[in-house]
Amino acid sequence: MEVYSFDTLESTQKYLIEKISKKEYKAPIAVITTQQTEGIGSRENSWCGGEGNFFASIALELDMLPKDLPLASASIYFSSIMKNVLLSLDIDIWLKWPNDFYYYEHKVGGTITKVIDNTLICGIGINLQNSINGFKGLQSNIQAKKLLDIYLKTLLEFPQWKHVFIEYEVEFERSRKFSVHIENIQTNLQNALLCEDGSLIIDGKRVFSLR
Repeated sequence: MEVYSFDTLESTQKYLIEKISKKEYKAPIAVITTQQTEGIGSRENSWCGGEGNFFASIALELDMLPKDLPLASASIYFSSIMKNVLLSLDIDIWLKWPNDFYYYEHKVGGTITKVIDNTLICGIGINLQNSINGFKGLQSNIQAKKLLDIYLKTLLEFPQWKHVFIEYEVEFERSRKFSVHIENIQTNLQNALLCEDGSLIIDGKRVFSLR
């Protein structure tokens, strides 16, 4: 997979969406930047930061993805693979539903996905070291480019969704003491039912991954 590296971008996700939309780039492709000034976070918040942190986006054609992957839960899939990569590097991290990276009780990153025609674009931001975006950092010395290389190698093996979900289902129990914003309403996950497609049933309503 071709990888483009930059010193500074407003947002790896916005950049790749624009290039794919204009057909200037074609999947599979990835971009990574040392600094991100206007990154996309959850609920239209920004995710920015400087050198030492991880800011990357990956574009894949839909037919490259596992046949059993529910597209509405693609961000869970991409996040789960990154979490396992970080664990293999002795970085203690877990996933809060649907796709936030947590270090103990602290959010340190997240994933966002978007589909354009037959291409899925996934953006991942992780505070590997200190952050300037109001969230904690992992204080890890892993280099962002090295992390991306390992992640891409693992991702391109394309494990089936059912295998990823087995682990995710067990880990979901850690999310129950947290809440998420659903339609701008803070909702507790204590009694949520996690479905096999990654969605939740909360108060009788089905909710899919929010981004």
